[in-house]
Amino acid sequence: MTPLVIRSAHDAIAAVPYLLGFHPSRSLVVIGFEGRAHGTCAIRLDLPASGAAGRVAALLAGNGFARSLVLGYGPLAEVAEAAAAMGAALECAGVPAAESIRVADGRWWSLTCDGECCPAEGTPYDISASALAAQATYAGHVALADRTELVRSVQSLAGPARAAMREATRRAEKRRDSPGESLAFVHALLTRTDPTDDEVARLGVLLTDLRLRDEAWIRINEDAPAADIAFWRDVLRRVEEPYVPAPASLLAFAAYTAGDGGLANVALERALRADPAYSMAVLLQEVVNAGVPPSKVRLQMTPDQLAAAYYDQHREAG
Repeated sequence: MTPLVIRSAHDAIAAVPYLLGFHPSRSLVVIGFEGRAHGTCAIRLDLPASGAAGRVAALLAGNGFARSLVLGYGPLAEVAEAAAAMGAALECAGVPAAESIRVADGRWWSLTCDGECCPAEGTPYDISASALAAQATYAGHVALADRTELVRSVQSLAGPARAAMREATRRAEKRRDSPGESLAFVHALLTRTDPTDDEVARLGVLLTDLRLRDEAWIRINEDAPAADIAFWRDVLRRVEEPYVPAPASLLAFAAYTAGDGGLANVALERALRADPAYSMAVLLQEVVNAGVPPSKVRLQMTPDQLAAAYYDQHREAG
């Protein structure tokens, strides 16, 4: 997915909701850019963000970022204190903040300039009118109203839709397909955009087989994952709870590949709530927590290579 290019404070403010997947409130957001790392990395902390500055600075430095931006959303005193601590930690880690900004009520204030460089009443901004917002939307980024709405976007469907999926899952659990039939079904369904309840239920059951889960994993389009994000979000919302970990983890990977760390995080929360030991979710959570840029988590494995790896594994086990 095309990276968002940030050239000004207005660009940074416009980019944050798309980098996070939602509009932040009472938050401190740190964006790493330039250096050995490719693209940007946005890390959000709840205010007052006590004691987290050193960890965030170390993550950005360890992943090759050379510069940073700090944006605070909330009351002046709270934002100023958190931004000052973060700025000092970033400077010590060799990832100095090019700017620290407070954002509130449709205006922004620089926390680093003194005197007449910024008006006391702040500088107004309009995200919807920015070129960067248009670029982000065209690239497939989404900015929901807040984190609560983002969490809701990956929750299970309710009402008649849930009852229908419950019945479809009972039917799927009774199926007895051969390995070849299962693999062919997964291949075919991954090209679809409108799977039926029975197809989604069958897919959920089949993805408990790690061979089939990995087949779906390597077929995520890491260069243009928007369609995969839509597909796996739909599947996640429809499957019954025992079958949540695989589609939730696949959604998290597709989202992280797209640079949507907010969606990746809430998808991983669902996966780990359903199964705290689910290996793919545990691995991806470690990647996210380490601040590894999406460009460094590419799989670079073909279906033929995956088939050969499982064949060799089966032969060694036998």
